Parts: sequence; C-alpha cells; structure tokens
Amino acid sequence: MIGKTLLQILKESTYTTVLSGYAMLEESGYPAIRDGEASYDIEQKYGYSADEMFSSSFYSTRTEQFFRFYRDEILSALDKPPGKCFYEMAELERRGLIHSIITRRVFGLPESAGCRNVINLHGSVYENYCQRCGRKYPVEYIRNSKRVPLCENCNTTIRPKVCLFGEMVDNQVITRAAREVQKADVLLVLGTNLKTNLCSQLVQYYEGTKLILVNAAPHYADRYADLLINERVDDTLEKIIKELG
Repeated sequence: MIGKTLLQILKESTYTTVLSGYAMLEESGYPAIRDGEASYDIEQKYGYSADEMFSSSFYSTRTEQFFRFYRDEILSALDKPPGKCFYEMAELERRGLIHSIITRRVFGLPESAGCRNVINLHGSVYENYCQRCGRKYPVEYIRNSKRVPLCENCNTTIRPKVCLFGEMVDNQVITRAAREVQKADVLLVLGTNLKTNLCSQLVQYYEGTKLILVNAAPHYADRYADLLINERVDDTLEKIIKELG
C-alpha cells in the first residue's frame, strides 16, 4: 500500500526534489564518527574529537594530524559501496520520478550509485585542489600520501573541496539548492528529521503540495510532514520500485 501510494504521488509530480539525510549513510554501513562509541574511540585514538579535527582551524594549524585523521577515518570509508537505498534512488531518478537530490554528505554516494543531478552542499571528498595554482587532484592522491599531500607544481598543501567545521557553505550552492526545493511540487525527505540542519536550511523554500518524510526514527517534528513513513529508506524505496515492476 505504501509503495502504491508513493508511486502515484511521484507519477503525478512534475518535479520531485530529494533531501538525502544521514540515516542513508548509516544504512550503507558508514560509521557515525561524531556520535556514540565511534566518537569516543576517535577521541581516545587522536586526543581530539572528530569535530575538532574536521575543522578549518585544525587544517590550518595541525595540518599533518588533520590529514592523518582525514585519511584514516574519513577516506577509509570510501572502501564501502553505496547502500541499497542509493541505488534505488538512482533507479527512481533514471525512471523520471526523482529530478534532483540534495545532500550535506561528502562521500559522493548518490553519484557512485548512478544519480546524476546531485547538489553536494558541503562538497565532495573526490574533489581536491591546490589553493595557489588551482591544480586539481583525485582522492587517490590524498589517500596515497604519507604525510601532508603537496601540490606537484608549487609545493602548497592540497585542500579537499569540502566544507569543514567553522566554514560557511558556498552561497552559490545554497542558492542552487533553494531553487531546486522551490520549484518542486513534491519534496521527498529521506533518512532525516525536519529539524536537522539540512531541512531547517531548505524546507523554508518549499512551496509545493506534498512533503513526504521517510525516516525510521520518530521525531516530534514529524507532524509537519504531509505524509510520514517511519521505516528504513531502502525498505520504502524498494516498495516503490516493486510497484513499478
């Protein structure tokens, strides 16, 4: 029944935008390095919290330690493939039922699964550049560096093109994301609640008719959704695809 209802809504929609949340990463087996046991283990290992190390000030003042953490804890996660939910999302986009995807996550999982129209609010670990000459470097260059990765042209520290803690999101990216939300008649919120930064930042621009929330964890803000589904994202998207046949 859920699959049939959602499929009908998506078929009737002229433009559907997805807000892709953190629970989709968890469904893919990515560690929650800022929460719980993983956060404690990181602080014990490095002497600093993940928030402290994944920051612009740490990048500038403790560069070698920043890259040790970045390689060992952030980039090591790239060995995990996208979870089923991302492939299902890509299939719905391929079939014309989803038109754009917005995320704050930096791992590029929607693109790895085959999604095409993706806005990465906080950038992507796959993009790296020299701040002096602008030369671009693949993520493998960072992963294979022994210490601080330096530009081969000018010996300057390479910068991951991601938004570190303490930095503002690029205004042009926010504007593009806001326009995608504004022109959507269906907003599909997957794997997050309506009070997270992702939603607080963008839902205010929504002028459509159906805000659909799919999130396994109940939240007091769920009442603002037009349609609420408290289950895993991959389970819900699978039901839609089964209805498609």
